Amino acid sequence: MKQRRWWIGILIAFGVIVNYLDRSTMSIATKPIESGFHLSAGQMGIILSAFGWSYALLQIPVGALLDKVGVKWVIRLGMLLWSIACFITAAATGQGLLLLARVLLGFGEAPYFPAATKASAYWFPIAERARAVSLYDSESKLASAIGAPLLAWAVTEWSWRGGFIATGVLSVVYVIIFWAMYRNPSEDRRLSAEERAYIEAGGTQAEGEAVGGTWSNLLYLLRFKKVWGVFIGFAAYGYSWWLFLSWLPGYLEDQMHLSVLKTGWYAAVPWLVGFLAEMLVGGMLVDALIRRGRNPLRVRKTILVIGLLLGLSVIGAAYVHSAGWAVFWISLALGSLVCTSSVAYSVPTFIAPRGTVGVLTGFLTFGNNAMGIVAPIVTGFIVQATGSFMDAFLCAAGVLVIGILSYAFLLTDLDPISPMQRTSAGSHSVSQSNPL
Repeated sequence: MKQRRWWIGILIAFGVIVNYLDRSTMSIATKPIESGFHLSAGQMGIILSAFGWSYALLQIPVGALLDKVGVKWVIRLGMLLWSIACFITAAATGQGLLLLARVLLGFGEAPYFPAATKASAYWFPIAERARAVSLYDSESKLASAIGAPLLAWAVTEWSWRGGFIATGVLSVVYVIIFWAMYRNPSEDRRLSAEERAYIEAGGTQAEGEAVGGTWSNLLYLLRFKKVWGVFIGFAAYGYSWWLFLSWLPGYLEDQMHLSVLKTGWYAAVPWLVGFLAEMLVGGMLVDALIRRGRNPLRVRKTILVIGLLLGLSVIGAAYVHSAGWAVFWISLALGSLVCTSSVAYSVPTFIAPRGTVGVLTGFLTFGNNAMGIVAPIVTGFIVQATGSFMDAFLCAAGVLVIGILSYAFLLTDLDPISPMQRTSAGSHSVSQSNPL
């Protein structure tokens, strides 16, 4: 049997690397941009969060658009927008244009992760779903690991504008590759009949849109406590994720007094740990345990709860004064947290009714990426007020506690939710899952 599905998985994973290089350049270039435009830490926090304004707000509409239009065209158009945003950032002459470019980048990149999740539901059977999701989701950590030193070098050698030009060129190259290669299974001529039968027999999501409108389907899904369980938990993880993504280089430069170039190498370590942890634990270990007959819900909940519990080790970074110990505690926290990411991303592919994976994934990523607005701003103003990252890390730990409780007590099962059924009275069927 050919392995067309895994080539599609690799294609999507490469897109995540490009995606995260684009959005990470701003955090690497924080100090040069602050100096060049005379910005305070609070103002820089607002600029870092501007990406999240559009990115988070578009998650639910994008999810609905994916269910209606499909993966292929939504990603194609999004990639064109995010490529343009990179070049606008490079040409920025002030704070206003930087904000505009970050908002545009959020518009362009908003569809990618919901689309990747929907594509994995089309292309991979349930038994391979954890590995498939971890394959692309873990690349966000690898992108930061390899991108931190590479982008630091580019910013040092070519200036921060040169760094954005480089990521813009790379984005254009990926647009061309994706445009030529990606098709849904129903229209992919390179997919063999044998592999198609294997995928369909393994429980893939059928293509197509659910009956009923987007908002009706979303409101219906919000009646189930397991939806809220993964939403709150994923948002809690997102707060720490966005804190690290936005402020880790700034923390190492300000608190540990490292140069831009040295910061790139130190910042790469936690992301490399995160990449390996998600691939090995969130992907391979989860699938292996379930194949051996372990309870799928228990396996996934254990990873989710223990991952967030170990994420509390971020508290250690609040009390150290050397770069080495700071990287150790942050690596432990980030490596544990990201193991929960691919598990949470896979939940919609199990519980969403046919045609609503995009809507449900969009809702989850909205909560996660709303933290992309909150975390950079809160962190920026805490640092500005206190001159230290200590309280910022303690705040992140408090948010994680909320996520732990949500996963433990609200995510009660992974059974498929019954499709919304309209009766003559206008009520909906909830027979296969427990509503709130």
